[in-house]
Amino acid sequence: MVKLDGISSFVAIAEAGSISAAARRLHLSKSVVSERLAELEQHLGAPLFHRTTRKLSLTEDGSAFLERANRIVWEVQDAVAEVAERRGSLSGPMRLSAPVTFGRMHLGPALYPFLARHPGISLTLELDDRRIDAAAEGYDAVIRHGTVEDSRLVALPLAPSRRLLVAAPDYLARHGRPDSLAALRQHRAIYYTNRNVADWRFADVRQDVFVRPPAALRVNNGDMMRDAALAGLGLALLPSFIVGEELRAGKLVRLDIGHEAAQELIYVAHPEGRRASHKLRTLVSTLREHFGTPPYWDVV
Repeated sequence: MVKLDGISSFVAIAEAGSISAAARRLHLSKSVVSERLAELEQHLGAPLFHRTTRKLSLTEDGSAFLERANRIVWEVQDAVAEVAERRGSLSGPMRLSAPVTFGRMHLGPALYPFLARHPGISLTLELDDRRIDAAAEGYDAVIRHGTVEDSRLVALPLAPSRRLLVAAPDYLARHGRPDSLAALRQHRAIYYTNRNVADWRFADVRQDVFVRPPAALRVNNGDMMRDAALAGLGLALLPSFIVGEELRAGKLVRLDIGHEAAQELIYVAHPEGRRASHKLRTLVSTLREHFGTPPYWDVV
C-alpha cells in the first residue's frame, strides 16, 4: 500500500528540488525522506526522479504523478482543517513569506495576537524581499507589496498602498525642492533593486518618456532606503507604511511634483488551483481588520 508520508515526501522533494531541502522543510532527517521516496518508487514500480550529482529532476512518470500527489496532499490537509473547524479551532502548520520591512513593522504586530488566539497553528514565517515562487518553494501563501504580476497566484487584497516621493529637509536645502517631473532630472535618487527599471511609476505618465534621476544608491531593502533618505543621499519613492512616522515628525518631507505614484496593493497570494484553507481565510480577515480601511499607517 502506498503511504501518505511517502506521497508528502515526494511532493516536498519535487517542490524543493532536492532531498536535503525537502528534509529541512519537513523537519525530518535526509535519510528518512530518502527512504520514503525509495519505498514509494518501489510500490509504484517506476523511478520518479532522474538523479545526477548536481540535482534531481522529475521523470515523465514523476511529472504525471505529481499533479495527483499534490491534490492528495492538499485534500488531506483540507480534511484535517475542516475537522478542526467543526471543533471550533484552527490547527496545523502554515508557511508564509513576507517582505522584510513590512513584516517587521506591521505584519508581526498583527500576527502575534492571531497566533495567541489560535495556539493549534504552527506558523513558519520567512521574511525575504525577493520574489518568492509560492508553489515551487512550498509556501501556503505569500504576502506581497506591489502589483499582481504572477498569473499562477490567486490574490486576496489586504490594504491599498500609497508610495510617496520623499526627501530629507537637509537634502532639499542643499539641492532645491523639485516641483515637476522634469525637475527630478537635477536630483539623485535611491532605488529599490528588487523591482525592475520601471520602479518609479506615476499615474498618467508614459514610462518611455519619463527620465529618472541618476542613482545615488540602489539597495534591496526598504529600511535602508528610508535611512539613506534620512541621511540626505537623495529622493526616495517609498510606501507610506515605511515613512509615515518620519513624515509626521518632519524628518522627511513629501514632495509634490504634480503626479501621484501609481496605486499598489498589499495582498496575500496563494498558488492557483489550491483552495485557500480556513486558516488562511481567517488570517486574511484578521489582517484586514487590524490594518483598517484606510490602513492605519496611511494618515499622512
